[in-house]
Amino acid sequence: MNLQRPLLLASNSPRRKELLASLGLKYEVMVKEVHEDFPEHLKREEVAEFLASHKAGAYTADITNEALITADTIVCLGERVMNKPANYDEAKEMLEALSGTSHEVITGVCILTSKGKAVFHDSTKVYFKKLSASEIDYYITHYKPFDKAGAYGIQEWIGMIGIERIEGSYFNVMGLPVQKLYTKLVDLEILHA
Repeated sequence: MNLQRPLLLASNSPRRKELLASLGLKYEVMVKEVHEDFPEHLKREEVAEFLASHKAGAYTADITNEALITADTIVCLGERVMNKPANYDEAKEMLEALSGTSHEVITGVCILTSKGKAVFHDSTKVYFKKLSASEIDYYITHYKPFDKAGAYGIQEWIGMIGIERIEGSYFNVMGLPVQKLYTKLVDLEILHA
């Protein structure tokens, strides 16, 4: 794997860092505070792509020869977009809503270079069993999922005991659609396989 330009990851997410490193790619982390507001009229996939592109916009002046990756993951229950819960009560409400049903996890990704940007998304359907009140309480109390869209991490306890099956990329649910990202980096000639 040969990178044709330095790679930057604009994320503090431990999951995204781990997944990018697992691809065998060397990268540096560059993080700026960017508000995650989006226009109300946007629909599901549009929200994820808008947020990834919006985050990348904060770095435009910093990019010379590098390729910057930004991403944003949302959880959608029907048309409802679930971002990160602010507190215990919001996390509990989200997990109660997801319990016993299916939802979609959509991750928008933007690759920014001095030549322009490529924006894409991946979507995974996740099926939760009916969660008990004590399971929800245990998870929130012990794992504090306040930095996770939809108030859960698939790789954590709740994913192990609560997710019956998924349709699509497991890594997308973790926060980075690794296969699509790899393919796009090759297509854009940022990475030579």
